Amino acid sequence: MDTEVGLQEEDMESSWMLLSWLASCFMVFGGSLPYVPQYQEIVKSSNTEGFSTRVCLVLLVANILRIFFWIGKQFELTLLIQSVVMIFTMFAMLHLCCSVQNTNRVSTKQHRLSGAQSCYYGLCFCFPSAADLDFRYFWKWSMFEDYLLFCFGFTVLCAVVTLLLLDSAVFVEALGSLAVMFEAMLGLPQLLQNFNNRSTKGMSVKMVLLWMAGDVFKTTYFLINESPAQFWVCGSLQILIDVAILLQVLVYSQDTRVKLG
Repeated sequence: MDTEVGLQEEDMESSWMLLSWLASCFMVFGGSLPYVPQYQEIVKSSNTEGFSTRVCLVLLVANILRIFFWIGKQFELTLLIQSVVMIFTMFAMLHLCCSVQNTNRVSTKQHRLSGAQSCYYGLCFCFPSAADLDFRYFWKWSMFEDYLLFCFGFTVLCAVVTLLLLDSAVFVEALGSLAVMFEAMLGLPQLLQNFNNRSTKGMSVKMVLLWMAGDVFKTTYFLINESPAQFWVCGSLQILIDVAILLQVLVYSQDTRVKLG
């Protein structure tokens, strides 16, 4: 009898470990999955207007800050790895957007865009560059290297400040709060872009649905694992923004039908 009970307990423990491992894997890679359909949409349409690259800005800043937060307060290693994976995912999205935008500019021969000169296939064009130091063109650069340079500079700045203030518990908590505040604003650039365009054309609805599914999952994960409060508050705010974007899809699709009618 005792042997049977022991086997059942071992089976339950093994099942729980498997579920825990699967949940951790989903946390690591689940945040990147929503960008697969958006990536495919951009490749298919050769158009980036429906996707706000400022989503990438928000996530890059949030995850860089989260890495330094982990240095000051070691939470789940899963969340640290998730941040690294997300950073590479955002770089992939930015690289695609730059490639598509530059290709479109070359094909339409728009030679007079404001900014520094860049070379493309041996021809020179005036494209916005990070070297312009003009806020109007911030995060609207044409070269992928400009985005890398910004992230490198931001990372170095965070490293210096963190090393100087690492012993301050207030600073560490503030760093964590800042990281999750940025992450909570993930969908806000997309929400504003849809509002300005009065359209959700070019935006992958699958991406937003996966955002919501992931946000619900990770918020539950944070609560179950008793992660720092900043994390589940961030998840809750993200869910609200996801709902607002899905409402935009419904509203703007109805507006389009009315115009066509």
